[in-house]
Amino acid sequence: MASRGRRGGAPAREDEPRHDERAEQQAPAPPGPVLPPLPPVDYGVFMQGLVQAMQTQAHTQAALQAHLEAQLDC
Repeated sequence: MASRGRRGGAPAREDEPRHDERAEQQAPAPPGPVLPPLPPVDYGVFMQGLVQAMQTQAHTQAALQAHLEAQLDC
């Protein structure tokens, strides 16, 4: 393919800028202090906390369900 046509073989229009000619401008950086990088994440500790939170939620939900059933039986 020697020609630089579009999909379907239609040539690009003269008034359309070619992709490689478009200048992609970046927005200027906002003023303010530059923050240091975040510390590395210990995913093992994160997962332990997540599992503990899910277990606590499951226990709480079971206790609330038992309490609700006890109230309905009265």
